[in-house]
Formats: sequence, structure tokens, C-alpha cells
Amino acid sequence: MIASTRRWLRRNRTNFAVGVSVLGAGYVAGQYVLSKVVEARQRMAEDRVAKENLRRRFQQNQEDCTITVLALLPTATENVIEALPVELITQDLQQKKAERLGRSAGSLDSAGPPQSSGPSSVTDDDGKSIASLQTNSYIHASQMAASSASGGEPGASRPMKSKAQLWTDLKISSITRAFTLLYTLSLLTLLTRIQLNLLGRRNYLSSVVSTASHSPQDPIISLENRDDDNAVQAYGNDFETNRKFLTFSWWLLHRGWRDVMEKVESAVRAVFGPLNPREDIALEKLSALILDVRMRVEGTTPQERRSHQWLSYLLPPQDREEMVLRESGMLKSSSKTKYTSVTSPPSSPVPASPSPLLASRPLRRLLDETSDLIESPPFTQILTLLLDTTFSHLTDHQIRTDAYKLPHPSSIPRVQEVPDLDSGLAKAKLANILAVMTRQAHVIGNGVPNRYAQAIEGIKELEAFAAVIYSSHFEFEALGGSGSSGAGEAQEEEVREEKKQESGVVDAATGMFETVWGRIAGR
Repeated sequence: MIASTRRWLRRNRTNFAVGVSVLGAGYVAGQYVLSKVVEARQRMAEDRVAKENLRRRFQQNQEDCTITVLALLPTATENVIEALPVELITQDLQQKKAERLGRSAGSLDSAGPPQSSGPSSVTDDDGKSIASLQTNSYIHASQMAASSASGGEPGASRPMKSKAQLWTDLKISSITRAFTLLYTLSLLTLLTRIQLNLLGRRNYLSSVVSTASHSPQDPIISLENRDDDNAVQAYGNDFETNRKFLTFSWWLLHRGWRDVMEKVESAVRAVFGPLNPREDIALEKLSALILDVRMRVEGTTPQERRSHQWLSYLLPPQDREEMVLRESGMLKSSSKTKYTSVTSPPSSPVPASPSPLLASRPLRRLLDETSDLIESPPFTQILTLLLDTTFSHLTDHQIRTDAYKLPHPSSIPRVQEVPDLDSGLAKAKLANILAVMTRQAHVIGNGVPNRYAQAIEGIKELEAFAAVIYSSHFEFEALGGSGSSGAGEAQEEEVREEKKQESGVVDAATGMFETVWGRIAGR
């Protein structure tokens, strides 16, 4: 029996060998496929978590932009209100009215009852206009201080003007102030979005490298800030550089707004200058006048608007960058380069040492990239959308309801849409419109909640613009963002290796955001 069994095994040994080989190969193939499935599933989970973390970072970054704008806007508002003291002009008009009434009362007592009521009706009309301005206006703290310093007599510290001159100043100042604040709010919003999204992109890439270098077994990107472990990251995540970069918003808040105000004031004088404050203006005509002002400021044609340069309003020239850092407190007053005046450019600065901006490559590159974004066509396109939204909120919501006493567009039932087409023919006195603009200037700059900022937040193209900034130049930032002049080839090779380790995550994030503009614009 043993011999027969041995013979049977010898006859079928080939079949046994083939069977064992097939089973072994099947087992190996199964384990290989199983490992690939697990690896693919793990990679999908990592990509999903990375995308979610990136989305959370981006959304948090946009919320930080809104908070930053609301924190910085009162600074520019205070400067604009101080430069255009509408409330003090109103006080001068009230003083003129009180003096005129006093003289007319004295003349009536000596000459008897008046023979005609014509002048009285004109005086009453003028008084109502001044009263509407006073009722709908605020008195700024700096204006109260100036008024008290002059002993409560507005004319004591300013040259005496006639009533017509005061009304002209009031008309130009109130309109210019409201429009300047709208332009300043829109420009500050875009500048803050650019700054914080550029820094957010750098911080995200730094987090990617930090995660890969700290825990290779755990490739999940965490929102936890682990950049403090190494202050000199290859991606240039330097806290001091970030502070200096964000400080450059000082230029718009203290210098750029004045250039905007001068340009707006010139356009307002050309458009609203010939109008009489007692004149009745239709809502449709007012919208056309405001559009005319905007065309004079921004450009008449789309080509002119795209070619308009906003860079000088937002960032200083390179020869004044160090002055901005000094005036904002980022540089010590003992710096070797001194300027004789803050408001005027230096005639011959004599630097004793190289500028810190030239020695800081990350800061220089951030400023250059910001300049490129400001000068790009999408910037002008988004700025136009922001201005359309803010001016529409001022005209179609506030002036419509407060000056023209028309219902809010959103509160009109659908069955009344056709009769409401004649609302553009409704008329209101220019003085009442000026009163609304005077009040809205304070709402634009210091309103809580700020309805104009909320209207801007609803613009989808603004979020798409921020997403493009946040996701663009990932590769360039990774390989060229070290910002260290002493970085050698070994360090650059290490950065490339770390970049390769996280290439899947970064590519997934880039792919997620690169198409956001088209998706949002197509809605």
C-alpha cells in the first residue's frame, strides 16, 4: 500500500506542483490587490481630510478678512470725516439762519408787520432743509473738539462765507464724503483679501511641510499651528515678515484715501456743482448723476476701467516703503534714514545702511506679488462689482427709502412690480438727499452691523478671486519661498523631497480651487 501510494504521488507530482504554484500565486496576487485597495482607500481618506481642512482654512481666512476690514475701516473713516466736516458746515448754516432771523425780527419790530409773505416762505424752506440735515447727521468727536476750541463759534476758526458758498460746500462735502468712504471700503476689502490669502497660502504650505517633517506616518494635514517649532521654514512662514506685510495697509488708511477723495471731489464738483440744493431730483436722474461721477473716477469705457491704475492708492512707492514701516511703528525711530516730513516725500533721504525691505526677500516678494495682483485685470473687474454693490445699496435702498419715501425693493409684492416701474419718476429735494448721504457716511464707516460690508460679503466673485489667490503658485511658493539668502543646494533638495511627499495633497487642493472661478461665474 505504501508502495502504491508512492507510485501515485510520483505519477501526479506535476499536478501537485502546478496546483501549489497556482495557489501560491493566487495568494500573492490577492494580498497585492488587497494592499492596493487598502492603500487607495487610505489615500482617498487622506485626500478627503486634506480637502476638508483646506476648505476650513480658506473659510476661516475669509472670516478673518471681514473682521480685519471692520477693524481698520474706522481709522480711514475718522480721517475722511475730519477732512470733510459736513456737520460743522451745517452749524455755520444754522448760525447764518439765526443771525438772519434776529435781524429780520429787529426790522419787523421797528417797521411794523411785513407787507408780503414771499420771503418768509423762502426762509421756511431753507430752514426745513437745514433741519433735515441736522436731524439726520452725527457730530464727530474731532468736530466737537474743534467747535469747542473755537468757543462754539464755527466762524471763529474758518473764513466767513456766504450762505450760497456754505450750501455749495455742504453739497460737495456730503456727497464726496459718502462716495470716498464707499471707494475706501471697497479698496480696503480687496487689499485685505489679497494680503491675508497670500499669507494663508504660505501658512498652509508651511503646515504641509511641518506635518511631513514631524510625523511621516501620519500624513493628515492638521489645522493645529506647528510652525513655531521652526521659525525659519522653507516656505517663509516668518511672523515678523507677516506683520510688516500687513502693516502696509497703513498707506491706504492714512495716505491713499486722500488721493481717492481728491479724485472723487473733482468728479462731484463737475456733476453736482450746478445743482441747487432746493431743486427736486428724480430717483432715475440721481442714479444717472451718480453713474456719471463713477465714470469720471473709474473710466468711461470698459477698456479705461481695466487700464485704471489703483496701485498708488493701495501701496506706497518703493522709496517710501520704509517710511510706512516707521510711521506704523514697525521700525524703531532710531533708524538711520530720516525724513523731514511725513506728509511730503523726502527730498534727499540718506540711508546709512541697506533698507530692511531689501534684506528681507519674503517681504519683497509678497509686496511684488501684491502689486501684480492689484495691476491685474481681475482686480479691476472685482472692484467694479464691489462698487456696483455698495453704490446700489446706497441709492436703491437707503436714499430710496429715506429721501424718496419709497418702499424697500425687497418688500414690494410681485403683483405691484409693474406699477412700481414709475418709482424712478419720484422726486425729492437735493437737500434731503444730502441729509441721507451725511448720515450714511457714518453708517458706512462705523455701522454695527455694517450693511455695506455685508453686501460685499454676498459677492460670489470676490470669494472666487480669493480662492484663486489662495490656490495659485503652489509650486512656485514651494520651491522659491524659502526667503533665506543662505539656503544651499542641500536645503533646496530637502524642500523638493518634502514637496514630493505631499504632492498628492497639494495637487488635490489645487485642483479643487483652480476651477472655482468658472463654477461660481457659471451660476
